[in-house]
Amino acid sequence: MTDRTSPSGSAQPLDTAYDTALLDLDGVVYKGGDAIDHAVESLTAARKDGMRLAYVTNNAARTPAAVAEHLTHLGVPAAAEDVITSAQAVARLIADEVPAGSKVLAVGGEGLFAALRERGLEPVESAADDPAAAVQGYGPELRWSQLAEMAFAVNAGVPWFASNTDLTIPSARGIAPGNGAAVEVVRIATGGSPRVAGKPLPPMHRETVIRTGAKRPLVVGDRLDTDIEGAYAGGVDSLLVLTGVTTAAALLAAEPRHRPTYVARDLRGLLAPHPEVTWSSEQARCGAWAVAPSRSGLSLTGEGDPLDGLRALCAAAWTRPDLDPSAALDALGL
Repeated sequence: MTDRTSPSGSAQPLDTAYDTALLDLDGVVYKGGDAIDHAVESLTAARKDGMRLAYVTNNAARTPAAVAEHLTHLGVPAAAEDVITSAQAVARLIADEVPAGSKVLAVGGEGLFAALRERGLEPVESAADDPAAAVQGYGPELRWSQLAEMAFAVNAGVPWFASNTDLTIPSARGIAPGNGAAVEVVRIATGGSPRVAGKPLPPMHRETVIRTGAKRPLVVGDRLDTDIEGAYAGGVDSLLVLTGVTTAAALLAAEPRHRPTYVARDLRGLLAPHPEVTWSSEQARCGAWAVAPSRSGLSLTGEGDPLDGLRALCAAAWTRPDLDPSAALDALGL
């Protein structure tokens, strides 16, 4: 894929330009147990416009049925088959490597255990149970003794897998440690490295394609290093929403594989066309905003929607990473 030097425009609303939205959940649709502002209304409208909604999450704690029930409770009707988790991706990865019926030491939530059983594998809790593989997935009730069992198994030579390695996870109270933090504990104790299934890696992309059958998908996420990088690796377009982990400053500093196709404040960005960003004569323009090099870095002039200013600033910062965009970003108030 060619390295992106600016966000793209779309004359059509994104929910009609793409057939399927591959939506991350934490930080995109909800934080903790509550829906993010405008998420329910936007998803309802996108579905009405004919877009298929698929929920693709690195969080392996809950079953697809439990996630679908939560979404329906929030006001977004969803079925279990609309949900794809990193637990399902890692379970398929393990099932491809070990005999059917094998025992697997599993540390995580019910979503991981259910995914293993779906693939004909038997979850166990102890390294003494002679597992054929060991796997870690996020679980909010993680105990230190479970990490010890994982370390015992890995040090004994048991193949080690992880649903994902996100270091953090958004919650209603702020940013909390994610599965990647627990994986690091075992890595320190063993010196090993797990095989990872979740975004942005190929096993998650494979699982998503198998389960959705999307022909023209749009990845929608809040994280550059999982959602957007996963779209880049899979050769598909992406929409970054600024409702979760990624800040505007981090977006401006994004390396090529972390640059989204489109940028929006929230999921209302699915329902609208996106303006073109142009670059000419050392000046980036979007809407009524313009960004140009200056002695202090990048200078910003204009008015109107600050998101248009951010889009123009992305084009300038991605084209001229040697120039400091911080003063221009401060002027946008994002």
